[in-house]
Amino acid sequence: EMSISIPFSKRLLTSSRRLSTGAGNLRDISGKNARVCAVLGAQWGDEGKGKLADVLAAEYDIVARFNGGNNAGHTLVVDGKKYAFHLLPCGLVYPHTENLLGNGVVVNLKSMFEELKPLNEGGIETKGRLKISNRAHLLFDFHQQVDGIQEERRGSGGIGTTKKGIGPAYSSKATRNGVRVGQLKDWDSFKKAYLSLAEAHQSMFGVEVDKVGELERLKEF
Repeated sequence: EMSISIPFSKRLLTSSRRLSTGAGNLRDISGKNARVCAVLGAQWGDEGKGKLADVLAAEYDIVARFNGGNNAGHTLVVDGKKYAFHLLPCGLVYPHTENLLGNGVVVNLKSMFEELKPLNEGGIETKGRLKISNRAHLLFDFHQQVDGIQEERRGSGGIGTTKKGIGPAYSSKATRNGVRVGQLKDWDSFKKAYLSLAEAHQSMFGVEVDKVGELERLKEF
């Protein structure tokens, strides 16, 4: 079982350290002394959550995301090397941390492995330090196509989506026909669920889906 229940936060950071109760101590409210610290965004994004999570992650044992997907993200510079984070928890740059993608995250596997590659090439060991909930939903190519179509249809009322397919992937989850990470353990079952979901999107939105091609790419993972 690799799932984790994480309430209320985009990124939840946990620590074995106890919260100091000294009044007036800035560290007491900064999250640096807390056993658990949640970083929240109260707007539409771009509030600086990633930067704050990066600063706090050095103090914690576990760094996790409970929702969202491979969005615009943020960049870290470690030993002079730049690393772009879109989906992965930024705690991966700290060797002492365990990193989690919770059941509320929508996971684009292609994007995830592309994001891991420069970390590994840069000497950051990620093996065994990233866990993914088997209940997290998968994001496919046709979700991205639909994201673009829906944004185009909004015209002047567009919401400024990154067209990464995150919204449509959550729609699949909400309508209970999405495909979860855990289904990859049984390829035949996964393939059946994938084809059903892809055909539903073809029917609803008229998108052309390279089902064979995407399945072959997914099988490589």
